[in-house]
Amino acid sequence: MTEKSDQGAEAGGGERRELTARFSVPEMDCPSCAGKVDKSLKRVDGVLDATEQPTTGTATVTYDPDRTDRSDLVAAIEGAGYEVVGGDEEPADGEEGSDGVDVAPPAEIWTSTRAIKTWIGAVLVALGLLFEFVLTGLNPEIASVLDYPLSLADVLFLGAVVASGLPVIRGGYYSARQRSLDIDLLMGTAIIAATGIGYFVEAATLAVLFSIAELLEDFAMDRARDSLRELMELSPDEATVRRGGEEITVPAEEVEVGETVVVRPGEKIPLDGVVRDGESAVDESPITGESVPVDKTAGEEVFAGSIAAEGYLEVEVTSTAGDSTLSRIIEMVQGAQAERTETEQFVDRFAGYYTPVVVVLAILTAAVPPLLIDTAATVEIAGLAHSFEGDWGTWFVRGLTLLVIACPCAFVISTPVSVVSGITSAAKNGVLIKGGNYLEAMGEVDAVALDKTGTLTKGELAVTDVVPADGGDADDLLRHAAALERRSEHPIARAILDRAEEASVDDLPEPSAFESLTGKGVRADLDGRTVYAGKPALFEELGVDLSAAGVGPAGSERTDGGTVAATPSDGERGADVETVADRVRALEREGKTVVLVGTDAELLGVVAVADEVRPASKRAVERLRDLGVGRVVMLTGDNEGTARAIAEEVGVDEYRAELLPDEKVDAVEALRAEYGSVAMVGDGVNDAPALATANVGVAMGAAGTDTALETADIALMGDDVGKLPYLYDLSHKGNAVIRQNIWSSLGVKALLAVGVPLGYVSVALAVVVGDMGMSLGVTGNAMRLSRVTPDRFEDE
Repeated sequence: MTEKSDQGAEAGGGERRELTARFSVPEMDCPSCAGKVDKSLKRVDGVLDATEQPTTGTATVTYDPDRTDRSDLVAAIEGAGYEVVGGDEEPADGEEGSDGVDVAPPAEIWTSTRAIKTWIGAVLVALGLLFEFVLTGLNPEIASVLDYPLSLADVLFLGAVVASGLPVIRGGYYSARQRSLDIDLLMGTAIIAATGIGYFVEAATLAVLFSIAELLEDFAMDRARDSLRELMELSPDEATVRRGGEEITVPAEEVEVGETVVVRPGEKIPLDGVVRDGESAVDESPITGESVPVDKTAGEEVFAGSIAAEGYLEVEVTSTAGDSTLSRIIEMVQGAQAERTETEQFVDRFAGYYTPVVVVLAILTAAVPPLLIDTAATVEIAGLAHSFEGDWGTWFVRGLTLLVIACPCAFVISTPVSVVSGITSAAKNGVLIKGGNYLEAMGEVDAVALDKTGTLTKGELAVTDVVPADGGDADDLLRHAAALERRSEHPIARAILDRAEEASVDDLPEPSAFESLTGKGVRADLDGRTVYAGKPALFEELGVDLSAAGVGPAGSERTDGGTVAATPSDGERGADVETVADRVRALEREGKTVVLVGTDAELLGVVAVADEVRPASKRAVERLRDLGVGRVVMLTGDNEGTARAIAEEVGVDEYRAELLPDEKVDAVEALRAEYGSVAMVGDGVNDAPALATANVGVAMGAAGTDTALETADIALMGDDVGKLPYLYDLSHKGNAVIRQNIWSSLGVKALLAVGVPLGYVSVALAVVVGDMGMSLGVTGNAMRLSRVTPDRFEDE
């Protein structure tokens, strides 16, 4: 149990104070269990809000400490029939405790008190059946109750009912108190009714088999919670921090921002930070899912939970333990469990009608046939003769069997366990899905829209060509371009500045009146004149004739080591001489982005930059198509030539070029209108509006990027577009598993229900197949999602 106080609540004197407590309730493992706990808690005066999560076995309660306390909350949970484990401490008034993500601890299911009672009951049932049907001569009458004789076998069966059935009846009692028509109430009622009319074999069998089913369901849910526990265990508990010239080991949550932590080979990095000294290969798979270690040196960012594979690191802490990237991932995965999908909501609504209807049918089955059938009757159904007898005992047992079938456990848990399995599996592979609804939606997309820069390409631009206009100089062109771009934050600006630094171009003029021209370029005053840098379209708007200017004198620069041929002066230029317009078209055909530099009257030249296509992009696009995605589209702000070159290299179905940010939104809307459900993949920052417009927004490289983590529906933590087919595959299979679970559980229930009046389905069969078998089946089927793994694309 963890608690925290609302810090602002006491400041106002008369304002209401609030505390939030999280309790660990391992036995709360189904929606009906959570419903009982919720009703019980909300009856407590002072409880302001309560949220129960059966997938994690936790209950979070916000309450007024002046009106109630922790002991009242524990009593309410236990009053619903569930034990609260751990967390006995009560923080002092106004003290803030840890508010970490919590999952119920592993349970000793097979050696618990409930299990021991179940095993005792099973032994007694086995002995009872032995004396009742095999050793009949050794089954004497040994007692009587209200003139009803009890044989040795009967006493053994009653002992089994007491041992295994009392916990069930106790659960039914709590359900009745909470007015919850759930499996505990139905089973408890069935056991009491069967015992009351002398059907000891049926009562004992039902008690034992149902108890075994409950243990197996607890085991299955505990296994499902293991994936969450594994995620939580990635976060280190302690850190070696340097204080006062000494290295001391302290709890990770006590380390403050700005302190230096020491990480030795093989140790986990305890907190997010920046390397200040040392170097090491770091395994970032807990964060990004990438199995290949990344070399880290001074100045590079590292994440909590990653492992220093070799080498020594000194890391300056940039976030507290509760605010690290790993902590946010865990919190978001936890929050994703609470997001109810449309399928879950449908299932709950359906179960709300299904259970009462089948209960009514059970009552009618037990009461009506004996009244209508005086003697044995034979009815032909589907070509087969069925014998119906009118005795009360037969129809009572059949009604009892329908009560068992009325319990919708497997049907209700079919979706949540699938969502938990899918989301936690994705998180361990570097994909953060922020809700089951997004898991479902991603598996149903008809088209995927991909941003180019940083998604299909590496997003690391470099200057490839520096081509001055005739009469110009390459260094002078770079000097003006770098001076303009030093005020810009665009990646192209960074590439030009890097190239100027490499070429030792210095003495850059100081720009004034700088202005960014969205989607077109920049302008500023340099040395008393207004100079522009931007797309060719910008200069066409300025009235510059690109076909009137030639390109470079001899010796103009290319980064591939070549030179540009000499161009005659204006008086000597012939018809076959290359113009700026010609060179721009040639560079764009090569997939390069062109930046022109000049004034509204004079063109200084052309700077070309290019972004390398990710090796995995082509295979990722092919794999998406193989998996069934109908259309893969590239959206980019780059020019037509660059877009065409990249599109052809990667193999997308279509591309849309020269898009401003708001035009990307329009493009996504158009794709939705044309193809249906659309997933948009971008960087989560510049593409945030387009991501929000799509049915599913997927952010690339979200590790360490707060905006991407907050705005995207799904975040690929690393810069690996190869995870996109994995995400679609996992989501698509997740939807298939959910459908399989729902329809199989409903189909089995329906088949059993039809067989009950015909006498083909016994109480034992209903429990073993309809309850225990289907609950285990849907859980095991859901766990298959953990075996879906990303493809490993080799560099091409």
